[in-house]
Amino acid sequence: MRGKDEKRAERARSLRRALTSAEFALWTHIRGRQLGRFKFVRQEAIDRYYVDFTCRERRLIIELDGGQHAERTKDRQRDSIYARSAIA
Repeated sequence: MRGKDEKRAERARSLRRALTSAEFALWTHIRGRQLGRFKFVRQEAIDRYYVDFTCRERRLIIELDGGQHAERTKDRQRDSIYARSAIA
C-alpha cells in the first residue's frame, strides 16, 4: 500500500510544479492564509482525482476547469465523488 501512497504524493507534487496560469493567479491570492485566514492546499488527492485547491477547515473544494469540462460525463462523476467526500 505504501507504494500507491508514494505514487499519489509524487503525482500531486508534479501537478503543483505545473500550475496553469489561472491556478497560479488564484494561488497567489489564497496561499499563506491570505483569504479570511483560512488555509488552502493545492492538488490534494481525493479518491482517484486531484483537487486544484481545498480548504479542509471549511470543507471547500475549488476546481478551475475550462469550458471543455462543462458537459463531460466523467466530470459529473468526479463532481459527485467530491460532493460525497469528507475532507478531513
